[in-house]
Amino acid sequence: MPRPFLAADVGGTHVRVGLIQAGRGDGQTIEVLSYRKYRCADHAGLAAILADFISHHPPVRECVIATAGYALPDGTVISANLPWPLSSSQIRDALGFATVHLVNDFEAVAHAAAHIDSSQVLQLTGPVEAPRGPMLVLGPGTGLGAAVWMPVGKRSVVLATEAGQASLAASTELEIAVLQQMLRGRSHISIEQGALSGPGLLNLYNALCAVRGVAPSHTTPDAVSAAACDHSDPLAVETLELFCGILGSTTGDMALLYGVQGGIYLAGGILPKISQFLMNSSFVERFLNKGPMTKALQGIPVRLVEHGQLGVIGAASWYLEATANPAASHFAA
Repeated sequence: MPRPFLAADVGGTHVRVGLIQAGRGDGQTIEVLSYRKYRCADHAGLAAILADFISHHPPVRECVIATAGYALPDGTVISANLPWPLSSSQIRDALGFATVHLVNDFEAVAHAAAHIDSSQVLQLTGPVEAPRGPMLVLGPGTGLGAAVWMPVGKRSVVLATEAGQASLAASTELEIAVLQQMLRGRSHISIEQGALSGPGLLNLYNALCAVRGVAPSHTTPDAVSAAACDHSDPLAVETLELFCGILGSTTGDMALLYGVQGGIYLAGGILPKISQFLMNSSFVERFLNKGPMTKALQGIPVRLVEHGQLGVIGAASWYLEATANPAASHFAA
């Protein structure tokens, strides 16, 4: 029987940790034996979080960490969104693991796609079934993550991206005005920074307030989205409409750029909280608004994933596939 191992999903706001048991037989089935969610701000670093989790469980030798950011070959992570430095070798030495593996957080989420069933998704558009082909996973949270899952025979390959750092594009007169406001004193506004993240949503709101000549009344992205969802503030509603429209356009662009055929999963920390607003927004209209490519996009299912343990399951799935195929490229310390 394979030994349990630790899998963690590290974001800019929360860390989710699971004790994982690989199934019998093919060794690819995943069972979450224990699971806990931590606030990053409450802890000095990831090692402290993992130490707390381990203190309640039997010792484990292997750990896999899915993290926002870019992992360097030496095991350190470059990220604008993590509240503290992250180093796989430091965690290994501090906690006595045999090996600590690092994987991009949305690369991990893409690996989790094979473990999602219909009860864990909300269908936004497109057919229920789709041909086997490249799938896009996209999600705004503290940052914007995106990855592409591609079938290769009986295996899969995941392309981790930094798509959130691409330049924000405007499609309407209002979006042009808001983008011009954001560009004052700056030469580049990324998709993540300007709209599709928690900080991006707040930046979008503040820029819209400036365009409308109104003083902002909200200071956090949660306050903006809450006021929009309960329709208590027209500017917050307009901001979240802009957010959903830009998300639709961006998702359609990425589907075309990456040749997506097998489906799109929307994840991240923001969207499950605004799911009803998203369903009634311009998201689908903007997703499909690609001229002659509209017909192609109509054949792609777009689903909102509401599985809270998705990152942990994805990290575990990536780890099991990577260790079953040692030639696969991944960072370990």
